[in-house]
Amino acid sequence: MKEFTADNEQQERVHEEVMPQNQEGLIPLLAHKDYAAPSVFTVENLLREARRQKGLPLGQVPPICVLDPDGDLVEHLHATDRAYRHATWACYHTILDTFVEDGMEFGIVGRVVGASFAVLVAEELFASGCQLLLSITSAGQIISRGRPPYVVLIERALRDEGTSYHYLPPSPYSYLHFALRDVLSTQWNHTRVPLYTGASWTTDAPFRETEAQIEWCREQGILAVEMEAAALYAFATAKQRDVVCFAHVTNQMGQTEGDFEKGEASGSETALHVISQTAQQWSRWHHQ
Repeated sequence: MKEFTADNEQQERVHEEVMPQNQEGLIPLLAHKDYAAPSVFTVENLLREARRQKGLPLGQVPPICVLDPDGDLVEHLHATDRAYRHATWACYHTILDTFVEDGMEFGIVGRVVGASFAVLVAEELFASGCQLLLSITSAGQIISRGRPPYVVLIERALRDEGTSYHYLPPSPYSYLHFALRDVLSTQWNHTRVPLYTGASWTTDAPFRETEAQIEWCREQGILAVEMEAAALYAFATAKQRDVVCFAHVTNQMGQTEGDFEKGEASGSETALHVISQTAQQWSRWHHQ
């Protein structure tokens, strides 16, 4: 089994980007953080109490799980009678469904929108047996790679949200693990779903995407804007977990009518192919 180890080059890059740590005058988000200290409130204890209250037995989720922020894929799986509710999922806030694609079983949680919610559910999934988490989220176009919709593998995400700063010291970006990036970007079969690789901007405030901020992101080479990747990658780095985030670029931020179209079955067929191919490549790499 492939052992997850942090890439030295990647870690050095993060450390080089770290902003000054002077506590005086810092906003609360950045002050009084001890990144090595364990949390008093743990995900294991939360799940224990949820199981007790709900009368649920111990159980494991599938090794590969998916976050579907828009919920379109979950709806498609239910509409085609492919989704089955997981019997032991103990989360207070979500439902976990399972489905089979190309002979592999997956777990999926819909409508997990935003950085803090995504990481909360990610913590619970990994505590429940998940080994690889995929996030496929609708995203707005910053630098064009063609007419939407298309898919971007997010290799780094601008940390313009709050959750990532509870997992890693301040720095401009959080990163996809280098080995996962290389495996996916070099071995991807582009015949069904072409894949671009690049940076995203993770924001907590989609209705505060100003013209000046968008232009600055263009100057940084950022391809898309979304709401989860920076926090998920910070969590993955801090906890040494396998997480891969994709931006399904579906819109130009509503600047023209007819925007936000995701393709066939609201993008579900595209998402299923991304999920299947990623899972197959990860499985081969993981078991080397």
